[in-house]
Amino acid sequence: MTTLRLISSMATKPLLADLVALYKAQAPDVQVLVESVGGVDAAKRVQANEFFDGVVLASNAIDTLMVDGKVLAGSRVDLVHSGVAVAVPAGAEQPDISTEAALKAAIVSARTLGYSTGPSGVQLAKQFDRWGITAQIKDRIVQAKPGVPVGALIAQGEVALGFQQLSEMMGVPGITVLGPLPDAVQITTTFSGSVAVTSSQADAVRALLAFWASAACDDTKVRHGMQAA
Repeated sequence: MTTLRLISSMATKPLLADLVALYKAQAPDVQVLVESVGGVDAAKRVQANEFFDGVVLASNAIDTLMVDGKVLAGSRVDLVHSGVAVAVPAGAEQPDISTEAALKAAIVSARTLGYSTGPSGVQLAKQFDRWGITAQIKDRIVQAKPGVPVGALIAQGEVALGFQQLSEMMGVPGITVLGPLPDAVQITTTFSGSVAVTSSQADAVRALLAFWASAACDDTKVRHGMQAA
């Protein structure tokens, strides 16, 4: 029995659970263990040379790890593209977010706003800057701590209008997902896998990532609110 230990961000946790099950049917002699934590923390642990066979993070984080010699050069495999969705507490008024102008108005009028420390949150903050509303809304922003789903803060009433990867919003009780960001301002994150330099099973990790990138996994990715990369 081969055992592969991977670390990932929370954004792909439910997806990877299903992809592990699919691979188990394909390769029953391989056990895949995935630990999912906040993306920032995951990258720090890989940087600190903690032992992993593989890493699944946003593509820019993988590229940084590659430059720093923490994952094998040339081993990056793009797995999914993931967009950002908007949600409100269940039963709350549902603002129009269908256009860029409508979304901006909803943000400006929201009692509190929430987003993550991950790549989508970074890009969203940049969008606020582009709109020139950062100073206006900064005191109403609740940034989720690494590993804490924005959906949970929405359900608890701490956040009136929240933003996170659709995959992390799906199925969260106590919230209503309004839909994706409008195309004009949609934030798409590519999540990729790579072989950690600490692994002695590089070929096994490459086989796993190749399967996860194959058409056999496309339907599962769509079911989790993502698209195949």
